[in-house]
Amino acid sequence: MKYLPLIWSGISRNPGRTLLIFFQIAIAFALFGVLQGMKTGVDEAIAQTRADLLLVFPEFFGGAPLPIAYLDRLQSMAGVKTVTFADGLLGTYQKPDQSVYVLAIAPGDIWLTLVPEIFKVLPRDLEALRKTRTGVLMSEDIAKKYGWRIGDRIPLTSTTLQSNGAGNWIFEIVGTFTAHEPGSGGYIVMNYAYLDEARVKNRGTVRNFYVVASDPRQASAVAEAIDRTFVNSSTETKTASLRESAQQQMQAIGDLNFVIRLIVTAVLVAVLFSTSTMMMQTIRERTPELAVLKTLGFTDRAVFLLVVAEATTVCIAAALIGLAFAMVVFPYAAKFVPGLSMPIVVVEAGVVGAFLVALISAALPASRAARLEVVDALAGR
Repeated sequence: MKYLPLIWSGISRNPGRTLLIFFQIAIAFALFGVLQGMKTGVDEAIAQTRADLLLVFPEFFGGAPLPIAYLDRLQSMAGVKTVTFADGLLGTYQKPDQSVYVLAIAPGDIWLTLVPEIFKVLPRDLEALRKTRTGVLMSEDIAKKYGWRIGDRIPLTSTTLQSNGAGNWIFEIVGTFTAHEPGSGGYIVMNYAYLDEARVKNRGTVRNFYVVASDPRQASAVAEAIDRTFVNSSTETKTASLRESAQQQMQAIGDLNFVIRLIVTAVLVAVLFSTSTMMMQTIRERTPELAVLKTLGFTDRAVFLLVVAEATTVCIAAALIGLAFAMVVFPYAAKFVPGLSMPIVVVEAGVVGAFLVALISAALPASRAARLEVVDALAGR
């Protein structure tokens, strides 16, 4: 404790330079927190994604939809626990640029637990949807966007035509759901039965099936068995687990881990060099002061630790401020990935990283300060 005044004196000797170092480090670790948080958060989110939930789509993107008749065959396959499906239509509300996607489901209890990180619904709302043929569920986001309330009747215009040739669909809002995926404010949920009975084209078909495997460890085998079953059918399938699909989506945007590591490394190296340079300049300016300390009995080791303590204090304080800022802005970045949150391990890694930056940047200046010869230093040599 008795050395704290000396540490503070060294830090505050040149406030302008100290603030410059402080802000450089804070910005660097704010960037580190957001980017590393995204990387670690995405990895954790993918690891927590259900491996037993299989998505069954048409083999070719944009191809013919899957026959609803596949449902019974999927349900009877070995290793399959339960099956459901989804379809939908795209409509507009009042204006052509106000798009609303309508997700059509069979409102069974499976939706209560199927994908809670993406779609969460209360039993009473699911029951209300089940009882109302033209009913829909809305998210809080879309309710705010259009001012909708439970009980409202909403008209949508769609290119999916009804049997009477009209593209106007009327729905009644009977409940709500919670969505966590990108663009979640742009869709509502309807009864598949109403969609399939009313539309002219693609009756008896669905966009995709959701298959829950009995054993997550056998999910890959079940997926392969599903695709083999329909390999010679009129509409072949392509099956992948929800976890595998999430991994493929991340791979589709490139090597995120490599890009983040490259950016973070470049930023930290730049901070390391700038901090080390400023520390060297500080030591040169404080040479007479350090010589006085040695004259008063401070050992080489004590001077070395004093300089390192100053650098460590500034680095860790700045890193904590930067990481705190990263935690504040992270929720905005996390909107692009369902269920993403800032892992505490990123904050811990940031503090450790700040300590290492302080040690490395202060090592050379502190060694120079420790080797000062009192006579030469006081003489200005």
